[in-house]
Amino acid sequence: MRASLSCRPFHAAFYLQYCTYFGSQMHECTPIAQHRILQEDLSISPTQQYGGRQHRPPIPPPRVLEYPSSTPPELITQGAEGRLYKSSYLLPSVPCALKYRPPKPWRHPVLDARLTRHRILSEARNLAKCSREGVSVPTVYAIDENAGWLMMEWVAGGPVRAAINEWLRRRRDAERAEGRSGDAIVEGTREADGDLVALLRRIAAAVGRLHKVGIVHGDLTTSNMMLRPWERGKEPANGYNEGVDGLLEGDIVMIDFGLASQSVSEEDRAVDLYVLERAFASTHPRAEKLFTAVLEAVYRDAFRQAPIVLKKLEDVRMRGRKRSMLG
Repeated sequence: MRASLSCRPFHAAFYLQYCTYFGSQMHECTPIAQHRILQEDLSISPTQQYGGRQHRPPIPPPRVLEYPSSTPPELITQGAEGRLYKSSYLLPSVPCALKYRPPKPWRHPVLDARLTRHRILSEARNLAKCSREGVSVPTVYAIDENAGWLMMEWVAGGPVRAAINEWLRRRRDAERAEGRSGDAIVEGTREADGDLVALLRRIAAAVGRLHKVGIVHGDLTTSNMMLRPWERGKEPANGYNEGVDGLLEGDIVMIDFGLASQSVSEEDRAVDLYVLERAFASTHPRAEKLFTAVLEAVYRDAFRQAPIVLKKLEDVRMRGRKRSMLG
């Protein structure tokens, strides 16, 4: 870099990226022209550069959703890494979920393409392995790692988080109607708690089955579990409970494997359980103790290494408490 250009106030990382974009043209320009090229693009406001809502251009859906055979896509949710659309697969009567990772303008295009390709392929491989081993996950229909999308089975039903929160709300209203505070901890000793205990047992069994096949989810929360209605004439994959109103009934289906990895390490499995514990405690605090007890009791019998994982979980909890105390 020429001395007259190096004294200009801009970040070196941007220069490396723009050297890739403009190639040798940058070095053929005069220092003033080089600085003007960089300043023209670096004059974009931080909000616009890093994807703020005020100046961010709309992200179009992937081209696969524009095919005539596809049902008009419906944007379900949008996260930091991608978008989830509902459309159809081959026939309008077959709904599907399409996870799309759009290009990130703040990353180098070559690096962004490699990361997107790796993450899409990794998620598809983990889902395919779970399906082969009998773990309830969405079936993979199609994939285009270069375009950044993954098409999967649409899971009917709602998230476990919403079902548990609704059950806890009903219990609180019933307790208040009896003149109590409605904030009592759910211990699972009452007959009316049978539905929740059965659901928690199915959750623990599903997590144990996932770890048994060598998959660590990486983001275990009740928001990433779906309650799919029972299929008639088929035994559910992870337990059954003859509930009264059916609010907590359904097969546990794991979703969102974007952070999943293949690992048989007791440490990785224990961290996965710890993430689930902390997420459950923050989302459903009244049932935290009951969930921890059920999780340990059911998970222990899931596979041979499960007791070792639970012992490692104690170490992970101690590290978490120490970090909380020290800040």
